Amino acid sequence: MSERSPPRKPQTFRLDDPGVVVVDERDGSRPLRGTIQITPEAEPAPLPVPIEAPIVERSRFRWGTLFWAAVAGLVLLGVGLGVTQLVEDLFARSEGLGILGLVLAVIAALALAVVTARETVGLMRLTAIEKLQARAASVLLSDDRAESRKIVRELLKITHQNPQLARARSSVQGHVDDIIDGADMIRLAERELMTPLDSEARRLVSAAAQRVSIVTAVSPRALVDVLFVFIAALRLIRQLARLYGARPGPLGMVRLVRHVIAHLAITGGMAASDSLVQQVLGHGIAARLSQRLGEGVLNGLLTARLGLAAIEVTRPLPFARLPRPSLPDLAKDLLRKREDEE
Repeated sequence: MSERSPPRKPQTFRLDDPGVVVVDERDGSRPLRGTIQITPEAEPAPLPVPIEAPIVERSRFRWGTLFWAAVAGLVLLGVGLGVTQLVEDLFARSEGLGILGLVLAVIAALALAVVTARETVGLMRLTAIEKLQARAASVLLSDDRAESRKIVRELLKITHQNPQLARARSSVQGHVDDIIDGADMIRLAERELMTPLDSEARRLVSAAAQRVSIVTAVSPRALVDVLFVFIAALRLIRQLARLYGARPGPLGMVRLVRHVIAHLAITGGMAASDSLVQQVLGHGIAARLSQRLGEGVLNGLLTARLGLAAIEVTRPLPFARLPRPSLPDLAKDLLRKREDEE
């Protein structure tokens, strides 16, 4: 066996030393005497970076939807069979009664079809307004010119049945093809189309708040207060929705009320009662008003807060160019009128 060569002792040298020679490890030539041979080590191959596979949620079968669809189908079948049996029994008794029953059944079916179509159209308009508001908010950030033109054209279609906006629509229509940035186009459409609507919306909210304040201040029963506030809130939400272009039916109103309540929960609107009480006390109104009148003022202010949330939900464009209506302004108007009525 060949003896192992003794290990080399560590040495120090400078890289700019002419005696230091860098050679390739595949080079088989012998180095010159008195030179130091350096063989660079090969860089390690880069390791593959593991990429996490995207988590794909499996689409679950919606048993709840299937259940309610089956129940609705059974109810329709039961109603249809019941009506058919009733018409047959009426024909068995008298031909005139049978014809009358058949005519009433046809009228009921036609009315149900019309109501269903209106509900579907109302839900579609609500969805279109919600999407339009989200798209407009996105354009205000991205400044997309082409998308802003599409939004403005859709907004003109939504507001085409409002005669108060005829001049504003013609003004906006004349600027659609102009060279205007996307965000500026949205602000222009908001200024022209939303200004009269916002003024009317503020008037509706103020009138509803005053009505609730007066009725709850003079009503003798708490149950009457609750029912009146509930009915006034639903009426106010419907009026604001119709003002901004939506025409919700019963199902649309349920969806709209849910969105308004969700907006209040997100923005902390229901907790505004504390600040309202502090504002009333700070103005010294509580010392001059009776207890019932003070409760009426607070109920009116809370109704105004609900109306402001409804404006945020039903307005097709976000507030960018125009000032957002605030609760302190409505509170000042309400408190001023309460003081005048003393």
